[in-house]
This record gives sequence, C-alpha cells and structure tokens, in this order.
Amino acid sequence: MKDARRIVVKVGSSSLTTAAGGLDADRVDALVNVLAKHQDKEIVLVSSGAIAAGLAPLGLDKRPRDLARQQAAASVGQGLLVARYTASFARYGRRVGQVLLTSDDTSRRAHYRNAYRTLDQLLAMGAVPIVNENDTVATDEIRFGDNDRLAALVAHLVRADLLILLSDVDGLYDGDPATPGTSRIAEVRGPGDLEGVSIGSAGKAGVGTGGMVTKVEAARIAAAAGIPVVLTSAVHAAEALAGGSTGTHFLRTGRRSADRLLWLAHASTPRGALVLDDGAVRAVVERRSSLLPAGIASVDGEFSAGDPVELRDGDGRAVARGLVNFDAREIPRLMGRSTRDLARELGPAYEREVVHRDDLVLLHP
Repeated sequence: MKDARRIVVKVGSSSLTTAAGGLDADRVDALVNVLAKHQDKEIVLVSSGAIAAGLAPLGLDKRPRDLARQQAAASVGQGLLVARYTASFARYGRRVGQVLLTSDDTSRRAHYRNAYRTLDQLLAMGAVPIVNENDTVATDEIRFGDNDRLAALVAHLVRADLLILLSDVDGLYDGDPATPGTSRIAEVRGPGDLEGVSIGSAGKAGVGTGGMVTKVEAARIAAAAGIPVVLTSAVHAAEALAGGSTGTHFLRTGRRSADRLLWLAHASTPRGALVLDDGAVRAVVERRSSLLPAGIASVDGEFSAGDPVELRDGDGRAVARGLVNFDAREIPRLMGRSTRDLARELGPAYEREVVHRDDLVLLHP
C-alpha cells in the first residue's frame, strides 16, 4: 500500500459538513492539506456532500426524503462543494475537475470509455478529479445509491492501486464502537473474517445515505476486483495515504475483471428480465455462452436495446445480467427460433445474439 501510485479517496458528507447542514470550510481545507501534499501520487477524490451542502442555503433543516428536493439541494450544493475544493486546492497550485456520473453513464460501452478517458486525462494533466453521483438528474432507476459503492467502481475504472474510504469512524469494529469491550478489526482477508460481526447503518449526522454496511460492501467489491482497501476516519487520512497501520485493511480477494462487467454487476439496474429454458441456463452459466433467441421462454418488463436486463431461470432466480440487443416488444416473435431462421425471414439484422457474452456477467458464478 505504501507503493500505491494511483489512489481513489472517498470522503463522506459527515466529514465535510456541519451538523446543521452546509460545508465546513475548515474540514474541507484539512482534507485538502493532506491530499495536496502527495505530489508523487495520482489522486481521484470521490466526494459526497452536495446535498448536505445545499440544505442550509435552501432553508432545509434535514435531508429531504423526496427525490425532487434532494435534486434541488444537490443543484445548489454541488456548485458550493466544487468551489470550495477549487479554492482549497488552489492554495497548493493544484487544479480540480468536476466529474458527475450516473450508473447509466458507466454500464453502456461508449459512455464507460468516455468516463475512463476523461478521468485518465485529468490525472495526466496534473488535475484532481472530484467525482460525485449526478444527483441533480439521476432518477431512482439510474442511481448508484451511495458514494461508497461509486468509489469502489471508480477505483476499478481508473485502475487504482488503492481505495481509501474515509468516514467519521476510524475503522470497522466487531460491534458498536460506542459499546465498551468492542475492538477495531485491523485486517480483513476475506468474507469469513466478517462472520458474526454486527455492522451498523448510517451515522448520527443524518446528512449522508451510507453507513458501515455500504462501506464494507464497497470494500468487498473493490477487494474482489484486486484493489486493496483502507477504511478509516478522515482525521487519519494522512496515515492511510502513507501506508500506515490506521483503520481496517481489506486485502485483495480476487483479480481484476473485465472493466465494464464489474459496473454491470454492481452499478446497473435491470429494466426487465428474460426467462430462459434449462438448456439456455446451462449454456450461459456453465459454458459462458451468449444468449440466443432459441433459449428464451418469456419476457418481463419494458426495455430498449442496450438496456441492462436480468436473465432468470425457470424458478425466477436471477443467474446473470446483460445488455440486451433488442427492444422488449421485438423479443416475443424471436423466442424459440434459431438465428438462421430469423435472418431468412426478417433480415440479416436478426442473425445475432439477444445478449452477447461480452455484455453479460454471472451473478452467482
């Protein structure tokens, strides 16, 4: 971890804002003081705080529950957040660039490539990318849901050497940190190390959506993709960047997978489902084959070509997820038929897979 050169750092709302809502300039400056001093490292900052920063200016005393007012708060707060980062990094002669993402931007092939190129170029030019979910336009169907998971996926996207999750807690504990007798877990080598551990939900500040549950899930996603993770508090950011023993270290549990497949598995929301016959389930799951029209038994939902869909077995269990090549209304007339017959009757555009294996990820490999 000491040798990590490209690092994704995620910071939560509670580490940047006051209890009443609004940015805490001193907290932002303290974080930037740590990040800006590491000129030898490429740092991508995934920062929450837009909605929280917009509460006080809009006269809101707490985070609203409805999406419309959340988006309004994000619209006001995002500008304040980036302006604060811009001014703070400028003290060190560093530039920042804003990158706002939705899951729709990253599960589609062309959008995914564009996101990578933008982030990679910002780093190459010495700028610090400030990444956040595009809360002002994201609907429930295209939301990441929390910035911890977004940070894990961004770490994979930019091929990071390390992911640091900063919170208001200095690591993962084997119980409620406020309860006497609990202790910090220094290292997690795999899922077995977390058996019997009680993991809490969102913190007391009430300005964020995450909690220890989302951080552990993000760490699991990153570790399974070959990226080590440090989970610690914002006040220990310097130690984490220096490769110190602070917080909880999640060791790698897997190797890097095909880039978009991680996003497809963890960031996409299925717009519908295709139910497969037994032969198609075996072909997709055991042989990792593409899904052909002949193996589809039924269609559920309304979706368009290019949308993510679930592939289900006869019992309704989701076995895979993929990007479909046809609209939902087209598929019924294709079901159970060979691509050769379809091409002969409907034209060469129909001699193709419904879901290509390059656009398909197993959910229970």
